[in-house]
Amino acid sequence: MKQQFDKYTEEDSLVWKTLFERQEKNLQDKACEEYLDALEDMKDVLNANKIPNFSELNHWFESKTGWEIYCVPGLIPVDQFFDLLSRKKFCSSTWLRTIDQLDYLEEPDMFHDTFGHIPLLSNPVFSNFAYEFGKLGKSLANDQNKVLMLQRLYWFTIEFGLIEQNGLKIYGAGIASSFGESISSLADGSQKHKFEMEEVLNRVFKTDEIQNTYFVIDSFESLFESILVLTQKWSYELVS
Repeated sequence: MKQQFDKYTEEDSLVWKTLFERQEKNLQDKACEEYLDALEDMKDVLNANKIPNFSELNHWFESKTGWEIYCVPGLIPVDQFFDLLSRKKFCSSTWLRTIDQLDYLEEPDMFHDTFGHIPLLSNPVFSNFAYEFGKLGKSLANDQNKVLMLQRLYWFTIEFGLIEQNGLKIYGAGIASSFGESISSLADGSQKHKFEMEEVLNRVFKTDEIQNTYFVIDSFESLFESILVLTQKWSYELVS
């Protein structure tokens, strides 16, 4: 599947520009330093003025962390998702929500995938975490219990993670791409817990509502270390 760039409409361009400008401004005091730095570094290929061209993004990543955008029609089976991550291919839809869906969309569209996920993949430490996560998931594709645990880990980190950085900041793509959740996630009404791997692996989540529980890491280095420790632990369990 390829991005058909010439098929985007004027409404698509308006939706992209509206979402991007609103959220870029909104995140200036809410997103982590690494995300904001990445957004600035990528401004030539990821900005409000043009729907992102995946070929241009992939070329930009060649000299950075080597990730590539892999077009998908929507959600894909988890084993395929792990396999793609293990090869540094990140899935993205090519369609955009409509103008009347700006504030809520249950299924991820291109704005969520590119604005939310792609910037941090240019950060070497976070990039390595996502890559190791994918490799671990691929190696355990036949273990449904561990696959479920990894889905929870993905949800509470890559999608809905917070980081302590002179106060709480956003790094999860599900929050970064959502105007409402980027506000509510940092508000006093939501529950924040220090990131503990075992608790995250066993925490149930819901996909059809704004989250109320978030886990807070202290650094991307510690997050990366946590996936290495988990890989070592599960590998030991397999041979013991």
